[in-house]
Amino acid sequence: MVKLRLKRYGRKQRATYRIIAIDVQSRREGRAIKEVGFYNPRTDQTQLNVSVIVSFLQKGAQTTATVYNILKEARVFEQIRINS
Repeated sequence: MVKLRLKRYGRKQRATYRIIAIDVQSRREGRAIKEVGFYNPRTDQTQLNVSVIVSFLQKGAQTTATVYNILKEARVFEQIRINS
């Protein structure tokens, strides 16, 4: 099963995250299937590849709680309903 989750980057006290599609059994820093976005919690900046995210979600990918909130704020789930 595929999950959309955050992968930590940056240095101490300056964390940034990449939103990745990864196998559930892989560890957090493991090899990603695909990078689908970027999130900086310090500036609340996000960059999303919405078309790829929508395709993963339509194929049954799950999200972590934090990624769900990021996608909800970016209104990605509304696009899934429109495409369905």
